[in-house]
Amino acid sequence: MDWIGEGAVAPDFVLTSDQGQKVSLKALNGHLVVLYFYPADDTPGCTKEACNFRDRQPEFSRHGAVVLGVSPDDVQSHGKFRDKHGLNFPLLVDRDHQVAELYGAWREKNMYGKKSMGIQRSTFLIGPDGVVRKVWKRVSVDGHDQQVLQALEALQAAR
Repeated sequence: MDWIGEGAVAPDFVLTSDQGQKVSLKALNGHLVVLYFYPADDTPGCTKEACNFRDRQPEFSRHGAVVLGVSPDDVQSHGKFRDKHGLNFPLLVDRDHQVAELYGAWREKNMYGKKSMGIQRSTFLIGPDGVVRKVWKRVSVDGHDQQVLQALEALQAAR
């Protein structure tokens, strides 16, 4: 499965949020969207990443960006994760990993010689026109929130 690349139209989707509401990418046309895929709720790396996005939420909002987290966890798991860590952006349910597959984030992983399929931590910055502006594959959590903010600033400076 290939990654969606920069310059491609972002695949539309409709997923259920941690609040039980339907969220579609198409409905967010006109907004910058930070769409990030993560393996599982309440694991160390995923928690750190989510809390970094939570803490920088005012800066993302100032740039007019909507942050969306996506994992295969269910609504109940997302709700617990959100409440435990005070997350202030939607977490979306991709139980069958169809959206992750569309974006190329569902990959073969190799941990200690054991191969399995799962979410590769990755982020897609989608422009107000629905076009992918920046892709981060195999994200390292430390400093990633800052990388995304810098890309948002660069996008806005180029307008």
